[in-house]
Amino acid sequence: MSSADADQELRGLTAAEIAERVERGQVNHVDDSSSRSLGEIVRANVLTRFNAIVGALAAVIIVVGDVRDALFAGVMVSNAVIGIAQELRSKATLDRLTLVAAPRLTAIRDGARVEVGRDDLVLDDLLVLSPGDQVVVDGAIVRVDELSVDESLLTGEADPVGKAVGDGVLSGSFVVAGSAVMRATAVGDDAYAAKLAREAKAFRRPRSELERGIDMILRAVTWLIVPAGLALFFAQRYGEGDSLQQSLVGTVAGLVALVPQGLVLLLSMTQAAAVIRLGRDQVLVQQLQAVETLARVTLLATDKTGTLTTGSIVLEGIEADEPLDEALAAIAAADPQPDPTMSAIRTALPDEPGWSAQGRVPFASSYKFSAVDFGERGAWYIGAPEVVLPPTDERLGRVGALADDGRRVLAVGRADRLAATGVLPTDLRVLGLVVCVDEIRPDAADTVAYFEREHVTTKVISGDNPRTVAAIAQRCGVAGADRWVDARELPDGGDEFGDTADRTVVFGRVTPEVKRSLVDAAQSRGEVVAMTGDGVNDTLALKDADLGIAMGSGTPAARSVAEIVLLDNRFATLPGVVAEGRRVIANIERVARLFVTKTVWAAVFAVIIGAATMSYPILPRQLTVIDTLTIGVPGFFLSFRASHEPARPGFIRRVARFSVPVGIVTGVVTMVAFGIARSELVGLDRAESQSTATIILTGLGLVAIHELMRPLDRYDVTLLVSLTAAAIAAWSIPFVADFFELRLPGVEDGILAAAAVAVGGLGIMAANRNGDRLVRLASSLMSRTSRTSRVGRQK
Repeated sequence: MSSADADQELRGLTAAEIAERVERGQVNHVDDSSSRSLGEIVRANVLTRFNAIVGALAAVIIVVGDVRDALFAGVMVSNAVIGIAQELRSKATLDRLTLVAAPRLTAIRDGARVEVGRDDLVLDDLLVLSPGDQVVVDGAIVRVDELSVDESLLTGEADPVGKAVGDGVLSGSFVVAGSAVMRATAVGDDAYAAKLAREAKAFRRPRSELERGIDMILRAVTWLIVPAGLALFFAQRYGEGDSLQQSLVGTVAGLVALVPQGLVLLLSMTQAAAVIRLGRDQVLVQQLQAVETLARVTLLATDKTGTLTTGSIVLEGIEADEPLDEALAAIAAADPQPDPTMSAIRTALPDEPGWSAQGRVPFASSYKFSAVDFGERGAWYIGAPEVVLPPTDERLGRVGALADDGRRVLAVGRADRLAATGVLPTDLRVLGLVVCVDEIRPDAADTVAYFEREHVTTKVISGDNPRTVAAIAQRCGVAGADRWVDARELPDGGDEFGDTADRTVVFGRVTPEVKRSLVDAAQSRGEVVAMTGDGVNDTLALKDADLGIAMGSGTPAARSVAEIVLLDNRFATLPGVVAEGRRVIANIERVARLFVTKTVWAAVFAVIIGAATMSYPILPRQLTVIDTLTIGVPGFFLSFRASHEPARPGFIRRVARFSVPVGIVTGVVTMVAFGIARSELVGLDRAESQSTATIILTGLGLVAIHELMRPLDRYDVTLLVSLTAAAIAAWSIPFVADFFELRLPGVEDGILAAAAVAVGGLGIMAANRNGDRLVRLASSLMSRTSRTSRVGRQK
């Protein structure tokens, strides 16, 4: 029967039936969006806690004060712009990648074959499947001709799967050999691949430690704002007797100082710069915090195909008593639809001997061999050794050993003529074995060794045969790769599942759900998990992992849920990403200490002003000068320094160890000096006192920078000298001084400022260099207080 006659027999849907299904919404419309929409991106970067705080304070200044005092709001705008621009850049890159795979399909409608787009398919459509086609809907086979499909993107299983009439085929598969007609049974969001992608997109990953730490600081500031604001306002309005406008401006100045607004911006800028650098190395970072997360990873869960291996198969050797190169080259050349193994033979033996094929038996998964008749040169058979070799053949032992070592083995034999399809000839003489192997990425072993040196555990999770996966993992140097398990034999859950997952290194025959469970089990034991993958079967695990890493050649679903996409598909790119993440973490932690120091001294100001009912010692615009010279500019340069320190937990603890004592010293010394300046002893007016306080805060800020950078190199000395020169210029250049209301000090206020900076500087040095001793002392006092409290309650 011709294909046309067969198509008449399978008429497919009529135009009326198609219209009816379109009306009911039974169309293959799938949300292939590679990331958040423009509106979602804008909302996520604009509607934040930080922007709400800063925006409200800026609004107060604009309404009641001088617009110059609202300069701090520029940080809010810059932060939002950087975040939006980065996400839009990633979205554009992913959208271009998604356009690459927009298949055209052949359907049978009204008894004729027509070409349709993926989104035009409807439920019950008949699809014609040919080698190389991508299956875009779920369906059932209604007619078949030795069909084999590659389901590796769904299951991780590398070997083609044979299909018969009535068998199901899932979206995301590819046709490797043969042909078939399939009836669509699930389309659009009901298809298997779409369900996995949708479920993956529904999950949100926990925030990184830096984000959590900074958010914790912002939450603390949020709680402080109301009581601090009330204390500042009433102290100035009713204690100092300031006007309403002066009280509001002073209150805003105090609250703005409390908010480490530049910290959020600097984090975004530093991460954005890292993203740009990584982009030059073909690494697409979709979310800024991903750079930091990878630097904290303790467990790398990687797939086999496409990560440790290239996804290709290579001919490793031929074990035979006589030369078989010519015969194998002829067999490979005669195959019109070579599978990966036959392609490997064709690549290794490209010189065709010119043998004329007079007949052939195509490969089928039902009988697991193929054959070609070369006339006088005989009929040559090649296929699975367990089928082609006699059961008593001693070479089966060798085949088993090679298979256990991760090799793919084919047996080659010759007969006088072809037998019937699916039957081996009785005179078949097996002449040798063809040994093929998954092509290991040349840089895989070095990459695995790098993570081993950095104390990152590598585990391999694959849908393939666990013996094969373990052998490949061993060749790549994965520690403990001999500890493997077939995931179908894993316990159902609970502690037993977690214990088995913890001690096992290689997992084979893993389903998407089990892969996800393995990630969750590792996280429950305190691991920071990075997951690499490229298939639909990886999407749930990629989303649940602390960091999802997809290959650029992977499916749109995998790329859309991953934070990092390796556009060049190179596993070896990851060490560079780790190094960049470590640089970001170390530098942000260093700069965070400056910002939190300001928050601490601003809190000290609020307490002293509330208790002593004093006016605020600086104007909001003067705070801009202090921020620029002691935090913004030095923070910017410090954030780009090279650093190779490993990431460590305890971000908040280390920041507090520096910032709390330094901030307390700075706040107390400045407020005491401001009080002296306003007293009858010195007798400065408010404007002169505020300028003097600004000098003191700037000087103490430079001392804090010095302590933060110790030991200093030439780069650090140059930075400190430049900042000092810029400070002198700010007070000396008339239009700058007038704009920020800065006044050159006279003799009395000059001596006061110098003495305050000297005393405060010594205090900062003592606090920083004896930080560990102070922490132990504080812990001892807290412990002693707790014991005393317990004794008192017992009495």
